[in-house]
Amino acid sequence: MTECKGGSAVLTKVRRFLKRVRTAHELSGDRGMSTAEYAIGTLAAVALAAVLYKVVNSGPVGEQLQQLIERALRGPF
Repeated sequence: MTECKGGSAVLTKVRRFLKRVRTAHELSGDRGMSTAEYAIGTLAAVALAAVLYKVVNSGPVGEQLQQLIERALRGPF
């Protein structure tokens, strides 16, 4: 495969550009999540909370939790 004329010049410019972007990112100190990442994380947490709520409020699990709490309250301090 042959390179077109000026191909190495384009590669050099791309490398310089990428180096500037990396340097700017390193200097900015931005290491946190973006707004979109926060939104997705929040959505995942809400979905997990909804699933846990359904599991805890189901019949067998609710009974087991009730028994556990009753045993804990009857125990010696």
